[in-house]
Amino acid sequence: MSTSEVRELTYAQALNEALCEEMERDPRVVLLGEDIGEFGGVYTVTRGLLGRFGPGRVMDTPISEAGFVGAALGLALTGYRPVVEIMFVDFIFVCADQLFNQVAKARYTSGGQRKVPLVVRTQQGSSGGKAAQHSQSLEAVFCHVPGWYVVAPYTPADAKGLLKAAIRDDNPVAFLEHKALYFTRGPVPAGDYLVPLGKAQTLRLGQDVTLLAYSKAVDLALGAAEALARAGIEAEVVDLRSLKPLDLETLANSIRRTHRAVVVHEAHRFCGFGAELAAIIQEALFDELDGPVMRVAALDAPIPYSRRLEQRILPQVSDVVEAVRRLMGVRTGT
Repeated sequence: MSTSEVRELTYAQALNEALCEEMERDPRVVLLGEDIGEFGGVYTVTRGLLGRFGPGRVMDTPISEAGFVGAALGLALTGYRPVVEIMFVDFIFVCADQLFNQVAKARYTSGGQRKVPLVVRTQQGSSGGKAAQHSQSLEAVFCHVPGWYVVAPYTPADAKGLLKAAIRDDNPVAFLEHKALYFTRGPVPAGDYLVPLGKAQTLRLGQDVTLLAYSKAVDLALGAAEALARAGIEAEVVDLRSLKPLDLETLANSIRRTHRAVVVHEAHRFCGFGAELAAIIQEALFDELDGPVMRVAALDAPIPYSRRLEQRILPQVSDVVEAVRRLMGVRTGT
């Protein structure tokens, strides 16, 4: 891995740089999606790539997710490395057969003879007023289907490094971006910077409780850790980054230090990824735990259009703090 200077970029700029570098490195990398060409993508991620690489490699598609995801599978099976943009994750149900019955299973059903180096970039989560059909977090859907790798970066640096790694992988990767992160800024290494799939990162050390989060929910975990520190509770924050494959080693090492775990995500609580994570922890690390694995997540209701109601549905920093205090037997208000 070769890197040079570190610059300050937005999350969207980091993704754009990753795509540009991989397209320059490998002529087999092609992009497909709605409004990714002349318009540059809804969140500017593909801005400038059409002029640089031409319409043969940056392909504006009709409004037919089933059509262009199917076409991308064909490209992947015949030597290309397509990167598909699905404008909102909510639209994966329009192409569910292609994603979950075809793309996910092609390598397995060929006995490993065919590789499927295909990345689906899509954005999820809430950024205020996008309502029920444009605000969902559906990582658990991809995680449930064998064949998919699933990553959800939080920082601009991870956005670049994980996307480059995903494009080079020979398996289908669901690359889940959060719409509220696109214009956040952070240091991003220049050059050929990769972050390996399946590796979590500890962002803050602590001894009392482990907060496990990914994507935008890392904000909640870090905010809660700051609030808890003022009350004398030291929380460790682990950014999972990769949900599948999952870095169980980093997760386990943290819980062996703190003996408590709280999972934080924006997706709905019932059957969310946190439920699987809690089960894994309690099966593998039961003797290390001083209490149950707690979950902080969105309520089980569609995301409202009203921003005030939206905040009532989505998890908040105060919810994470309260979960930790209950786990540690600290009364609210003390």
